[in-house]
Amino acid sequence: MRLKTHPSPHPFVRRHLIADEPRGVATGDVVTLVSPEDVILGDALWNERSDIAARRLTDGDVRFDDAMLEELLERAVALREGLPGVTDAGEAWRVVHAEGDGLSGLVVDRYGDVLVAELYSAGWVPRAGAIVDFLSQRLGTRHARVSLGVRVAQLEGVPAFEQSSPECPRRVVVREHGVRFGIDLAVGHKTGFFCDQRDNRQQLGLRAGPGEVLDVCCNTGGFALAAAAEGRVGKITGVDLDEKTIAVAKANANLNQRRISFVHADAFDWMRQVGGAGRRFATLVVDPPKFIPTRRDVKTGEGKYHDLNRLAFGVAGPGALMLTCSCSGLLSRDSFFGLIQTAARKAGRRVAVLGWTGAAADHPVLLECPETEYLKGLWLRVW
Repeated sequence: MRLKTHPSPHPFVRRHLIADEPRGVATGDVVTLVSPEDVILGDALWNERSDIAARRLTDGDVRFDDAMLEELLERAVALREGLPGVTDAGEAWRVVHAEGDGLSGLVVDRYGDVLVAELYSAGWVPRAGAIVDFLSQRLGTRHARVSLGVRVAQLEGVPAFEQSSPECPRRVVVREHGVRFGIDLAVGHKTGFFCDQRDNRQQLGLRAGPGEVLDVCCNTGGFALAAAAEGRVGKITGVDLDEKTIAVAKANANLNQRRISFVHADAFDWMRQVGGAGRRFATLVVDPPKFIPTRRDVKTGEGKYHDLNRLAFGVAGPGALMLTCSCSGLLSRDSFFGLIQTAARKAGRRVAVLGWTGAAADHPVLLECPETEYLKGLWLRVW
């Protein structure tokens, strides 16, 4: 398949870069990319309906076949096994991180005895069985769930896809740094749990001091439970708009025999209310969902990040510890930092930066694909 120009090393090949679309090739087939100068650039998964028409998987004249797929999967597993604090930190970790592992559009997490694969490219659907078979044998897991969500299916121009192995449980319990988490595979966002925040949850538990804790957009209660695990903090409150995840968070608190107040509410409205009532917190986590899913959402999403953090600064007590996060890959670290600066200024607070963190080490970043460094965590001291 010939391209109009020599592309960047980014694994995404957009449709407008293609000079002549291949004939007789279906979605999911492997195509070979060729430069205008007839230089072979590598193999890619083809999708005739998506704006990302090809996802590059190899370089040069290296062919992508079943053997190469297994080689890339093995490389991904071996990487995790060689990283301290990943496979030995608990029973939940990322096995394959899409572009970061050279497998664009494929995400696989392990939750105990269950593999959960989330497909972001229709090209992986016909290969899902082979991927699960190889990883199950390699890791010794017994169950698997594979899905391609509705939103991705619309972008890819294919039907949504979901498949589970026989007797695959809907719920599974995993342990992370001594904390037990129940994961509802039918309710949770993405693959059901956020392994990327593993290290940040542990750090929050270690750093949080006496006083009240607020977990904004708490999802299934990860940060709230991490704060409770050390036993040094006071009352803990988690707030989230998703009623189903709040139910899971409450179940997780019971699972760990912790008393945590989980509130089903809009975080913006809730913080306005308690802020007006004079309530203040000693430790805060602001970890909202992806406010910028596409380039069209940049302006609106930036406004949401600004407003949410401005409200959080308003309910932070003197000397409060605050971790604020963004999981939007389209929002750069510099832009996020600027939004936090503006939010602090408008809230009338002086803020010291303690440091940056990101996703756990089992979420490698591809240098040619800066979006893979999607998670940004900014640790602050608020005065």
